[in-house]
Amino acid sequence: MTVSHILGYPRIGARRELKTATEAYWKGEIDLATLEQTAKTLRAEHWQAQSEAGLDFVSVGDFAFYDQVLNVSVLLGAVPERFNAAAEVEQGSVTLDTAFRMARGRAPSGEPAAACEMTKYFDTNYHYLVPELHEDQTFRLACHRLFDEVAEAQAGGFAPKVALTGPLTWLWLGKEKGSEFDRLALLDGVLDVYAQVLTRLGEQGVKWAQLNEPALVQDLPAEWQQAFERAYHRLQAAPVKLLLATYFGGLGDNLSLAARLPVAGLHVDAVRAPGELDHVADRLGPHQVLSAGVIDGRNVWRADLAALRERLQPLKARLGDRLWLSPSCSLLHVPVDVSAETDLDAELKSWLAFARQKLDETVALARLLGGRATAGDEQRLADATRALDARRESARIHQPAVATRLAVVSETDSRRAAPYAGRARAQREALSLPLYPTTTIGSFPQTGDIRAARRAHRSGELDTEDYEARMRREIAYAVERQEALGLDVLVHGEAERNDMVEYFGEQLGGFAFTRLGWVQSYGSRCVKPPVIFGDVTRPAPMTVRWSEYAQSLTDRPMKGMLTGPVTILQWSFVRDDQPREITCRQIALALRDEVVDLERAGIKAIQIDEPALREGLPLRRAEWQAYLGWAVESFRLSSSGVADATQIHTHMCYSEFNDIIGAIAALDADVITIETSRSDMELLDAFKDFDYPNEIGPGVYDIHSPNLPDIDWMVALMEKAAERIPAERLWVNPDCGLKTRRWEEVEPALANMVKAAKTLRERAEASRRPGFVKV
Repeated sequence: MTVSHILGYPRIGARRELKTATEAYWKGEIDLATLEQTAKTLRAEHWQAQSEAGLDFVSVGDFAFYDQVLNVSVLLGAVPERFNAAAEVEQGSVTLDTAFRMARGRAPSGEPAAACEMTKYFDTNYHYLVPELHEDQTFRLACHRLFDEVAEAQAGGFAPKVALTGPLTWLWLGKEKGSEFDRLALLDGVLDVYAQVLTRLGEQGVKWAQLNEPALVQDLPAEWQQAFERAYHRLQAAPVKLLLATYFGGLGDNLSLAARLPVAGLHVDAVRAPGELDHVADRLGPHQVLSAGVIDGRNVWRADLAALRERLQPLKARLGDRLWLSPSCSLLHVPVDVSAETDLDAELKSWLAFARQKLDETVALARLLGGRATAGDEQRLADATRALDARRESARIHQPAVATRLAVVSETDSRRAAPYAGRARAQREALSLPLYPTTTIGSFPQTGDIRAARRAHRSGELDTEDYEARMRREIAYAVERQEALGLDVLVHGEAERNDMVEYFGEQLGGFAFTRLGWVQSYGSRCVKPPVIFGDVTRPAPMTVRWSEYAQSLTDRPMKGMLTGPVTILQWSFVRDDQPREITCRQIALALRDEVVDLERAGIKAIQIDEPALREGLPLRRAEWQAYLGWAVESFRLSSSGVADATQIHTHMCYSEFNDIIGAIAALDADVITIETSRSDMELLDAFKDFDYPNEIGPGVYDIHSPNLPDIDWMVALMEKAAERIPAERLWVNPDCGLKTRRWEEVEPALANMVKAAKTLRERAEASRRPGFVKV
C-alpha cells in the first residue's frame, strides 16, 4: 500500500473563521473559551476533510493561533523576560495571551511589551516570530497544547501524525540576543525538551512524528551539518517513528547527510527538486520510508496525475510500500477549497486545485500507483488530463503584442537619465523638503465604513458613482489629517484598494481572482493572491485619477503608490508554463506605463513597493545572482521612464536585507523606506562596510503593534541611523503601511513621529552653531 499523507493544512478556515474569532477576542467581543471552541471546531473540520479524502493520517500540530514557530518557542519555554511569564514557564502552562503578547505586543491580559521580531519564513510570504536566544538559556516543557490536540484527534477517531518544527530549524530561525555566542551551544537543552515531547506523544499512542527541517535545503555551515547528526542520533531513542521533512528546495550537498540520519523516513520536495528522488532512494536504508512531495504545496495549478504516475512507477516498483506520497510542503500556503469559487470562470477553475483538492490528488495518485484505484480515481485522472490539455491549447494564455514589446526592451530602458547625485539636486528643487522629511508608507486605516462600502459596491447595492464619491471623501479626510499632523510628503491613503497586489491584478490582463482564496500571511492577517494565468497587459491607467485627485487637495507633495513587479509576482499564484522572470518583466512594462502616466498627471514622487524582493531570493546562494539580476532589472524597467526631478521611492519590510544590500542599492531608487524598528536598527549593520548611495527611511516604529511609539525612542533610533547614513539622506517614517490600524492609534503615533523629526532638526541645527559640544 502506498501511504498518502500531508505535511500540514490551512488553519484559517474556509471563510477565515479563525481570523474573525481571534480578532474578536483581541477586541474583547468574545471570551477565551469561545475562541478556543472555534479553534477546536476548525481542527475537527480539517481532520474530517483529510479523513474523508482517504489520507492514512491526519495532521496534528500544524494548527496555530498565530504562528507555528512561535508555538515551538512557547513549547520550549523560550519566552523573553519582558513578558513576565517566568511563573507560567516554570509551571508548564504558558498561556495563549502570553503568546499573543510575544506576537503583537499586547493581549487581553498581561502588560504590553515590545513584540518579538517578525520576518519571512524561508522564501514564502508567510511571516514567523523570530525566537530570541540568549547565552546559557534554559528550556523546559512549558505548554501542553500539542498533547491536548492529539487527544482531540484520537477522541474523534482519527489517526494522528504529529507535525512539529524540528529542533535544528527552530534554532536556525532564531537570533542571538545580548552578547554574541554560538546558538548551537543551546542544542542540548532544546533536545532535552524534544525528547520529553516525543516520549509523551509515544505514551499517547502516536506512531509517527514529523519533524520539519527545511533548514536542510539551505547552505549549512559544517558545524550545523554535524549538529544534525548529533541531534537525530540523540532523538532516535524516541518511542515514535520520526519522519524528517524537508521542503522548499532540494537537499543538494545535504542529501547524503539527510539520508544517513537515523530516522524512519525522509520527506523531500519533489516539486522544487524533482531530480533528487532517485538519488535519495539510492541512499536510504532498507527499512526507511521515502515520502515524495509530488503535489505542489505552493501553487494552485492542477497536478498532471498521468505524468506523475508514469514518473513514479519505477520508484514504486523499487521501494514498494516504503514509498509514501504527499504534497511538497504544508498546504498552509494555498487557499482552502476551489469548489467554493462559484463566480470563477469555469474553464480557469478546471485548471486549479486548492488544499482540499490537493488532498484528493494525493490520495488518487497513491491509489493509482498502488493498484487500488477506484472509479472516482480514474475519473479524476481523466479530468486532470483533459483540463491540462485545454490549458495548454487555450487562446487566452498568450498575447502576441506582449512578447513583441518585451523583445525590443534594451539596457537603456532600465536606467535613469542621470545618476542619483544629479537627480537629488533636481528633486530638492522640485520638492523643497526639510531635513529629516516625514512621510508614511502609503496606506491609512481601512475602516469598517470603507470595507462596508466596498462590499456593497461588489454586491451591486452601491453604484459606482456613489462608491467613488465615498472613496473621495475618505481620501480627502486622509489628506486633511496628514496636513494637520504636519507630514511633509503625503499619500492618498489607498481607501479604494482592497489589497496591494489584488487591486492591481484586477486591472491587469492575464490575472484572475477568487472570492474565498485566502492564505495566511501572519497571525490573523490573510491575503487573497491573484492567479496569473496568461500574458500581463495594462488596458488602462490604474491609479492616476485617485492620485491626481489627492494632489489637488494639497500644496504638499503627494506620492503615487504602486506595488512593484517582483512583489506582484511573489504575492500571486504564478503561471508555471514559462520562466518566472518573463512574467516579472511583463508586469514591469505594465507598471512602467503607469509610472509615466502618474508623472504626466503632476505627481512628483512615486513609490513602487518591493517588500518581496528578499523573499524571492533562492535559498541557495549559488542561485542568487541569476535571480537578483532579473529582479533588479524588472524594478528598474518599471521605474526608469521618468525625468530626473521625479523622485522614485520603494519600500521593503520584514525580511533580512543585510546580505543583499548591494542589490537593494542597485535598484537605484531615490528613497527606500525599510523596516528596522523591531530589529532595533539591526539593518544598519550592513552600512558598516557598505556605503549606501541614496536616501533611506529606516522605519522608526512598529505598526503591527498597537503600542504608542515613544518620541525619545524614535529620536534615538534615528540618531543611531545618522551614525551610518548622513542626516541629509535620512527620512522619518513608520516601518510599514497603516491599513490594519485604527485612526485612534494612527494619529497619536504619527504625531509623536513628527515631533521626533522636529527634535532631530532642532538638534541638527544646534550642532551647526559655533561652540556646540555634543553631550
